[in-house]
Amino acid sequence: MKLYDLELSGNCYKVRLFLQLIGQEYELVPVDFLGGAHKKPPLSELNPFLEIPILADGDLVLRDSHAILVYLARKYGGEGWMPTEPSSMARVIEWLMVAENEIARGPNDARLHDKFGYDLDHGLAVKRSTRILDLIEEHLKGRDWLVLGRPTIADIACFPYIALGHEGRVPVGDRRNVTAWIGRIKTLPGFVGMPEL
Repeated sequence: MKLYDLELSGNCYKVRLFLQLIGQEYELVPVDFLGGAHKKPPLSELNPFLEIPILADGDLVLRDSHAILVYLARKYGGEGWMPTEPSSMARVIEWLMVAENEIARGPNDARLHDKFGYDLDHGLAVKRSTRILDLIEEHLKGRDWLVLGRPTIADIACFPYIALGHEGRVPVGDRRNVTAWIGRIKTLPGFVGMPEL
């Protein structure tokens, strides 16, 4: 199994973190992102969307961090990380969509603007970040995890860009429930960090 990776990417980190949490061996293949390696062969042939991460497991090649998380959870992680029971699966997927939308367009966009110089509306990203962080703070009242009372790939998908929000001037601040949730993720057996985390 190979993971084509950029160390500073939160989306790549989600996959690295989950692979460590489930104890799955893999080969890490660093990608020269600034040199545009993801935009030319062989990577452009693996992913015509010209993005990373890319996971190659035998003949299967997957793009998109959340699709990769679903695959790894179902194939190697077990029922706990991604259940097959319909209502439980739907609850996890709800949060994958939050990671893909509200968190990506909030804390992630703010970080892309500040850390990497992307031409994005930082003010709008901060506004979106405040909204989603407040919603998650309220949601976590009386809960340790986002869904199902245990860690799932929902937590892994949402965690990086919230925890890295300070790099886009979107700190968690005094949101005690979010702060405690971040702390619980960091204590999971096998947890690994990334720069600035």
